Amino acid sequence: MLARAQQHPKIKFLLNTTVEEILGETNGHFKSVSGVRVKDAVTGNESIIKCDGYFAAIGHIPNTMLFKGQLELDEAGYIITKKSSTETNLAGVFACGDVQDTVYRQAITAAGTGCMAAIDAERFLELQHQNRGAMLSTAMLNT
Repeated sequence: MLARAQQHPKIKFLLNTTVEEILGETNGHFKSVSGVRVKDAVTGNESIIKCDGYFAAIGHIPNTMLFKGQLELDEAGYIITKKSSTETNLAGVFACGDVQDTVYRQAITAAGTGCMAAIDAERFLELQHQNRGAMLSTAMLNT
């Protein structure tokens, strides 16, 4: 994907550059974009790039290395979850959003899988509570 983008005549790469401001007119709740003010992180120089749209992409490398050796990761670094679930290989640990979504990697799908993980965690905790109660009842009957 990077090689294709680098070869495209309408795409220009600005390395070591941050977007400082999105320029345009505010019409009610929406802003019509006319450009972006960018800053070179090396020189500190600022410039304006004229455009009529802006899309922010965070990246395609999941920030999961802190879990390496604890959670099962795939070759690209995504946390592996059980099929149709947010459960990981570690009991009571659930993963959602960009750290486990290798396909969509969007905020809206992250919010959805976040809700799934919350429900999975709630069910896990409820089961732990039920199992603890059953073990206590069994122990009381055996005494």
